[in-house]
Amino acid sequence: MKNKKNIKRPNSKMVAEKNEKAMIAGILEGSPDGIGVAVVRLECGCRKMAAVDKEGEPASKVIAYRDSAMSICDKCKKDHGDFSRVTEAFIEWVEPEPDEAAKRKIEIKVLGNYPQA
Repeated sequence: MKNKKNIKRPNSKMVAEKNEKAMIAGILEGSPDGIGVAVVRLECGCRKMAAVDKEGEPASKVIAYRDSAMSICDKCKKDHGDFSRVTEAFIEWVEPEPDEAAKRKIEIKVLGNYPQA
């Protein structure tokens, strides 16, 4: 009997995060004024992303996508990723990051006000 090697396969969350990082890098590459990318994750698995500038203004178009799919889901097509279905929202900052006060100001402008942890 041959020894089977233990092959680690990336789980779907790791693959999704890797795809998300690649998407963020692509958005930033096309957005010279971008200091970060706002990422909104929805319960259906779709994501919306856009680069933001130092004033918290859009520095790119909003990109909506779903990992391993040709397009976003039917629900998102219908309601454009309604806020009530958001599970997580954050900004992935470019180095060097703005100071904490500037980051918070931009986060509130872009993502809305939420309690700080």
